[in-house]
Amino acid sequence: MSDLLIRKARPSDVAAMLELINGYARTGLMLPRTEFEMCENIRDFSVALRGGRLAGCGALHFYTPKMAEVRSLAVSQHVKSAGVGRRLVESLVEEARQYGLDVVFAFTYVVQFFQKCGFQAVDRGSLPLKAWKDCIRCPHFNSCDEVPVVHLISEEARARENGVENGLIHLSSYISHWPEVEDEPVSVPTPAPTGFQGR
Repeated sequence: MSDLLIRKARPSDVAAMLELINGYARTGLMLPRTEFEMCENIRDFSVALRGGRLAGCGALHFYTPKMAEVRSLAVSQHVKSAGVGRRLVESLVEEARQYGLDVVFAFTYVVQFFQKCGFQAVDRGSLPLKAWKDCIRCPHFNSCDEVPVVHLISEEARARENGVENGLIHLSSYISHWPEVEDEPVSVPTPAPTGFQGR
């Protein structure tokens, strides 16, 4: 899609991004966002524009100096299957690389899409509890079937990776050296046989 422009989001994009994200939220596929949340985190977001119209958006949300999450990834229905999501994820991963991050993670039920973008499924217990903080707001918190996926960006992260077991990589030895961030305790949601709620 040669006419697709990826750039950092601006406050003038908030209304269109809210409409896109909350449209998915109404169907239960994403967590809803408020105007305040979007404005507060506007510097996390990138947008995809086609013909001056919002085609998609996504955010790179930092958790530690070495780790961030790809979140609020949404693509407009009129450009589905046109590579917009992949271009957004690639842009966010490149941004993470420029910041010198080691690991980027996401929560998804479309694992194959993220695998095409260089991510791998990871054991949910491997991620720091802080990564699950948003899940508390989710009505499916105790019946989650989203799959955590990670992209190991740096050589250090790849060197520390513990290998694959049952199709999942395990990062516990790598993330154990990250400094603890004091916060309220957060429990990791347990897998469920059915149901989905996105972030």
